[in-house]
Amino acid sequence: MAVCCASTLGLGIGVVSGGCGTSTAYFCPWDEDRGPKGTPCEVLEPPDAGGTGGCGGDGGGDGGDDCAAEDDTDVAVTPDFGDLIPAAEVCAGQCVPKEPLGWSEPALLWIGSADGVPSCPATAPIVGYKGYADFAAPAPRPCPTCACDPPEARCEVPAEWNAYTSFPCGGPEAPAISFAAPAGWDGTCTSVNAVEAGRTCDGAPCVQSLAIQAPRVVSAGCAPRVAEPPENPDEPAPAESFAIVARACTGNASPPCADPGMTCTPAPPIGDAAPPEGFLTCIHREGEQDCPTTYPDRHVFYDGVEDTRGCAPCGCTEPTGATCSVLASAFNDEGCSQLVAGLVITADAPGCGTIAAGTALGSKSVSVVSLEPGRCEPLGGEPVGGIAPAAAATFCCHRTSSVPA
Repeated sequence: MAVCCASTLGLGIGVVSGGCGTSTAYFCPWDEDRGPKGTPCEVLEPPDAGGTGGCGGDGGGDGGDDCAAEDDTDVAVTPDFGDLIPAAEVCAGQCVPKEPLGWSEPALLWIGSADGVPSCPATAPIVGYKGYADFAAPAPRPCPTCACDPPEARCEVPAEWNAYTSFPCGGPEAPAISFAAPAGWDGTCTSVNAVEAGRTCDGAPCVQSLAIQAPRVVSAGCAPRVAEPPENPDEPAPAESFAIVARACTGNASPPCADPGMTCTPAPPIGDAAPPEGFLTCIHREGEQDCPTTYPDRHVFYDGVEDTRGCAPCGCTEPTGATCSVLASAFNDEGCSQLVAGLVITADAPGCGTIAAGTALGSKSVSVVSLEPGRCEPLGGEPVGGIAPAAAATFCCHRTSSVPA
C-alpha cells in the first residue's frame, strides 16, 4: 500500500504528490506548530507504519523503495492526525460578492416580455421568484346607470283652523278663536272645538272669517334602482396589466469560492447580455429597497395587483317639486251637512275665507284634491377605487456577468 502525503497549493489547498497515482486535494488548517493555512504540509506517516517511511521515505523498513510494488492503491493519510481535511470542490460557476445581511443569496434573474420567458438554465433549474414590472392600469370597470322611483308621499291635511272677528284673517287687533282639528286628523268629519252661533269677542261676533293652515306633502323619499346594468367585458388577468416579467432562478448548494468574501453562483450565459436575452446575477429583498454598492443596478418588481375598483352604490336626493291641494269645508252643524264655507288650499299658502258674522262652526272636513309627490335626482353609479401594483420586491444586480474567482 502506498501512503501518499500532501503538499500545499494556493490558499491552504493541498494536493497529493510524490508519484503515488492520482492526486487528491486537502486543506491544511491552522496549526500552532506549522503556522496558518498555506504552510506546506510535511510528509506524515500513518500511525500504524511502525517507524517505516512513507512514499519514498527513509524511516526504515522496506516501504520506501517498494511502495508501488506492495500496492498500487493510493491512500491519503489523515485518520488520527486531524490536521488534513478533504477540500470542498472549487466553484465552477461565478464568484460574486457575498450578499449583505438581510438579502437573499445571489440568483440568476431574467427580465423581459411575457411572451418570451425562458426556462431556467440547467445550472440554476429552480424558479425562486416570479414578478412583474411596467404596470399599465386597465380601464375603469363599467358602472350601471342609476335612476330613482317616484317618491312615496301623502298629503297631510291641515289641522289648524282659526276664526277671526275681522276680515282678512288675523288682523293686528283681531283675536283668534281656535277651531282646530284633533291631532293626527285624517280629514274626516269632526266637531272638535266647535264654535256656537252668536258667540262674541270684545262685543263683536267672534266668527267673521276663517283661516285654514296649508296642507303639507309628507314624503318617504325615493327608492334607487339600476336603470341600465353595465356591460361585462372580459377583463385581463392581473398579470396582464404588466409589460415586463421577471423570473429568478436558483440552483442547489454551490461549492465555495477561494476568496471568503465571495460566494459561488451558477454562471450566467457568456457575456454581459442585456434582458430579455440573458440573465443577470442579482440579490433580492422584499419591499422597495436601496441597493448596496456591490450590487448597484436596481429593479423593482411586484407579484400582482391590489384591485379595489368598483362602482358607487345608487342613491337618490331628497324629493323636490312636491305639492298637494285640498278642499277644506266648514259646516254649522255637527254632522258636516250644512256647508258654510269651502276653500281649495294648496301647499303653497294657507287659506282665508269670509263667513257671515256670528255663524256657528259646528264641524269640518278635508279631502285631498291633488297630490304631486315631486321627483328625486339619482346619485351614485360612478367608478370608485383603483388598481395598483402590490407586494413589491427589489432585485439588485451585479454590473458584470463574470467576476474572477
